[in-house]
Amino acid sequence: MAATSPEPLEIPAGLAESVLDRARRAGCSHAELRIERIRSQAVALRDGELETAADDTETGIGLRVVHNGSIGFAATVAHDATAAADLVDQAIELAGVAARATGRRVELAEESGHGEIEWTSPHETDPVSVPLSDKVALLADWSARVLDAPGIDHVSAGVLAVTEDKFYADLAGTVARQRRVRVHPELEAVALGDGGDFETMHTLAPPAGRGWEYLRGDGWDWETELARLPGLLRDKLASPSVASGRYDLVIAPTNLWLTIHESIGHATELDRALGYEAAYAGTSFATFDKLGTLRYGSEHLNVTGDRTATHGLATVAIDDEGVEGQSFDLIRGGTLVGYQLDRAIASTTGLGRSNGCAYADSPLHIPIQRMANVSLAAGPDDGPTTEALIGRVSRGIFIEGNKSWSIDMQRYNFQFTGQRFFAIENGQLAGQLRDVAYQATTTEFWGSLAEVGGQSTYLLGGAFNCGKGQPGQVASVSHGCPAVIVSDVRILNAKEESGR
Repeated sequence: MAATSPEPLEIPAGLAESVLDRARRAGCSHAELRIERIRSQAVALRDGELETAADDTETGIGLRVVHNGSIGFAATVAHDATAAADLVDQAIELAGVAARATGRRVELAEESGHGEIEWTSPHETDPVSVPLSDKVALLADWSARVLDAPGIDHVSAGVLAVTEDKFYADLAGTVARQRRVRVHPELEAVALGDGGDFETMHTLAPPAGRGWEYLRGDGWDWETELARLPGLLRDKLASPSVASGRYDLVIAPTNLWLTIHESIGHATELDRALGYEAAYAGTSFATFDKLGTLRYGSEHLNVTGDRTATHGLATVAIDDEGVEGQSFDLIRGGTLVGYQLDRAIASTTGLGRSNGCAYADSPLHIPIQRMANVSLAAGPDDGPTTEALIGRVSRGIFIEGNKSWSIDMQRYNFQFTGQRFFAIENGQLAGQLRDVAYQATTTEFWGSLAEVGGQSTYLLGGAFNCGKGQPGQVASVSHGCPAVIVSDVRILNAKEESGR
């Protein structure tokens, strides 16, 4: 059965106009309407046999208003004009409740209308439109290739796919239709050793704002990765445990993206830095008073927030407050120069215009400040390759892939592990290591950033499942970065630390 694209999101004629007009006549200084359909799929196989197949569609209408200096939000799963119009009265009523609870006025940073916009994230085949039988067949083929290799005992393979259709309209005159697709394929293998010993290893392909063609090799070399994985895992199981100490690290982007996410991405969300997330997932050491002065890292640390990156998981044309997608500096030459903002935070802090970081993961949820694609800039086109970076290290470790992580409430003290670790001796890889964890503070780690790779080493990594807010919301976000050298980093033996 051939793949077919989902039908366009149906918007009842005149619905948006009538709802917004009603909000205007009721005295709302701002109103934004979202009508959404989010289709999410998950398929998982264990040892080549189908274990899970889920297909969910969420639809609804959400309305946020600013009335008498307070924000109100209401939503419904109904799709008729009457139910949509009733949202105005409900949102205004809740704005009144919020005003009594907070006791302060809310202002949104100004944003001009952008007229009519139609945007689709670049892809060839919508991933949710691919038949289940085709998904299972491809994952079963991947599983068989790895499971049939010597020394491999179990294999899990799966894919997550989302197509998000969103209609947005506001009182400023922006009317946007957007379709975002994203997909996350992964295979993990298990090898058993003697006496209950075992090791795991999963593929390094990141989730991406791409279509099903991603799993067919457009954007990732699956053939090579699946062929190499069994041998790498067998070698890992037989490799020695790392000796604790201080090492120079060459870190591949398949690992570094997560360190960026936790120690820079979350730390530069201004709502966190101002304390709004103190009850859940922490705040930030990069407080607002340090803007323009905090020495975040070395001169090689240049980081942007970007809602426009091609295939980025957080890329949009218009965010959920009507602000266009844009790119902006967070860290320049090692110094903190900016934050991620939504319209309320931008207004409260006097920073001017929002940089488009508002998102709601459902039509039934209010938009909150969410992370852009936060990325570390690479060196020039002729900058060093990964091999060249390794060649510059006399005693160190090369790290690929992400695994476990831990970071404190201030996004300051952290520890990360990975998938694959290779000893570096005199500029050459000298076999794999096990039980490696690197530990540092955020400013110590990024202050030790000694060199960044060239454009040939750059990769857009990321996650499907970044959580934030109460009630909790989940967002997808990408992080691009090159391979890097970080000097003199503390390495722990994770097995010894666990007491095993």
